[in-house]
Amino acid sequence: MRVSDISPRATTATSLRLSALLAVTGILHFVVPKLFDAIVPPALPGNARSYTYASGIAELGVAGMLAIPRTRRVGGIAAALLFLAVFPANIQMAADWWRNPKIPLPMKVGALLRLPVQIPMVTEAVKVARTAA
Repeated sequence: MRVSDISPRATTATSLRLSALLAVTGILHFVVPKLFDAIVPPALPGNARSYTYASGIAELGVAGMLAIPRTRRVGGIAAALLFLAVFPANIQMAADWWRNPKIPLPMKVGALLRLPVQIPMVTEAVKVARTAA
């Protein structure tokens, strides 16, 4: 299937699905910031909470762009870039959880399985950018 074969209806559904995911995750950055602070790679300068809040704001902003048809194309590009930008934090979480004996095995496996899920998230965001009206 070519990108040009994707219907506007499918683009809308994908946009809204990604928007909802990002909105929920963005809100969680402010509700339970310690969870996100813990996965900020320690190599980054500054304090983890700043990155937590900045990424939460970014996720909420991108969610809004994906939800609004007029900004959907830019939102798709922003979502793809955001998914790539947070990938190091996902790697950090998987590594930290794998080493932590207090984390149950199913959660460790989930953290590892989450890593390849970023690929379809990026490709769906790119499809939205390419097919948005």
